[in-house]
Amino acid sequence: MEFSIIRPTIRVVILLLWLWMVGCSLNTRPDDVIVITATFSPNDPSNSQIATPTWIVLSATSTPVPTQSVNVAVSATSRDYIVVAGDTLFGIANRFGLTVEQLLEANTLVNPDILEIGQLLVLPTLPEVLGSDFLILPDRRLVRTIDSAAFDIGRFIATQTGIITTATDEVNGRVLSVAEIIEQISLNFSVDARVLLALLEYKSRWLTRATLTPTEQEDPLGAPAFASGIARQGIYLQLAWAADNLNRGYYGWMQNSLEWVQTRDDMRVRLPQTLNPATVGVQQVLSLVSELTTWQQAVSPNGFQAVYRSFFGDPFTSSSDPVVPVGLTQPQLALPFSENETWFFTGGAHGGWGSGSAWAAIDFAPPDDLTQKRTACYVSDYFVTAVADGIIVRSNDGAVVLDLDGDNDETTGWSILYLHLATQDRIATGTRVRTGDLIGRPSCEGGFSNGTHLHIARRYNGEWLPVSCDTCRAAFQRPPLVIGGWSVIMLPRQEYQGYMVNGNRRIIAEQGRNIADNEISW
Repeated sequence: MEFSIIRPTIRVVILLLWLWMVGCSLNTRPDDVIVITATFSPNDPSNSQIATPTWIVLSATSTPVPTQSVNVAVSATSRDYIVVAGDTLFGIANRFGLTVEQLLEANTLVNPDILEIGQLLVLPTLPEVLGSDFLILPDRRLVRTIDSAAFDIGRFIATQTGIITTATDEVNGRVLSVAEIIEQISLNFSVDARVLLALLEYKSRWLTRATLTPTEQEDPLGAPAFASGIARQGIYLQLAWAADNLNRGYYGWMQNSLEWVQTRDDMRVRLPQTLNPATVGVQQVLSLVSELTTWQQAVSPNGFQAVYRSFFGDPFTSSSDPVVPVGLTQPQLALPFSENETWFFTGGAHGGWGSGSAWAAIDFAPPDDLTQKRTACYVSDYFVTAVADGIIVRSNDGAVVLDLDGDNDETTGWSILYLHLATQDRIATGTRVRTGDLIGRPSCEGGFSNGTHLHIARRYNGEWLPVSCDTCRAAFQRPPLVIGGWSVIMLPRQEYQGYMVNGNRRIIAEQGRNIADNEISW
């Protein structure tokens, strides 16, 4: 019997409306176009032979030390935090393992949407637990990287016995199988499909059970509702949420902006410094759907990893090489538009795909005569161009991926994502291009955009590369983005903000077109 998710079209419409209401400020006057991108198109096997990690609760002044002692509850003390430029309540909460609601409860804020530099915030008292130092996955098994494309999602699912073989969901007007949904999410978020499959089995046994409860069908991962209260029901939204939060943990750890996770019973878990990004990604997503004791089991050798091993083998038997080699240098990239055209630098560093990925993307708006446009979303009269030689490996749903090494695989070597390109005149998959060749015309198509523009981001071996890496941990340095001779500088904790420098010239990311400070040309 075929199982189909209930009313998915309505859910997707509600999601887009919610994103429009809270994710941007749309001003349809053509002379003042805001261009913000939100790239979101989101059983318990055991082995008694494997030891389970032990835990210790810390006070706020304790130094985390690995220990074999039993759990001892210690009260944490409250602390103060001084607001700096670029801080948001969400960012502060995420950094210190809190929720926005907890910050609001601990502080009297006249307007929670406005913080002042130098403002003193109280970080509420919560007990802290030193997290597990057990490594769940190597980084090469969370990122959709070398050899990920060789894993045949459809063939694997066809061999299973659970509801995953027949379930469908409707995405952007198309009914998709779970295999098609996982392939789409894996490509867009650049997360390995096997992690998503293992999460589905660990949380609700979608791979092995043919009969599930309504909750297990509609909320297989237990993903919390959107901030607006709208439920994330259905396999597509659940898996997109999981992929985004896997990335949030992975890149938050890599960029040194994540120190704690918080479980659903308000326990803060301090992350040991010996962890790797992939392990933090899994710990992060599981913390959002688990109370502390359940989370402790989930991140132990007997938890999520045991499920992963049972289907895909020991994840650590693959190559131990890092996803991005030490000392990587970026190839020369041209500006993504033709010479003698003046475009606008409208968005500094922000997520490559979704809010959880590295701040790998920047935005440019084309120089159309907006007095001739009726809305902020239109198909531009101007073309985006290839920033380097290569081959087009993907061209659909507003996205184009340029593979620079020419092997027709976006998970190996350098790749460039272009987003929001209109279907009309968009370059075809398989086309070989030279620097400056036409790629397509900017629009609002693909992901979510409230104004016509180009969103462009870099990856290497499938890993999103932050625009700049000043805050990255020493082991995870990444080459800064230099495009057309312009070095892109991001401002810490200030998403969409930043500037570009080229010699003694400097332009600033501004969300508008009548501002000389954001004009850029060859």
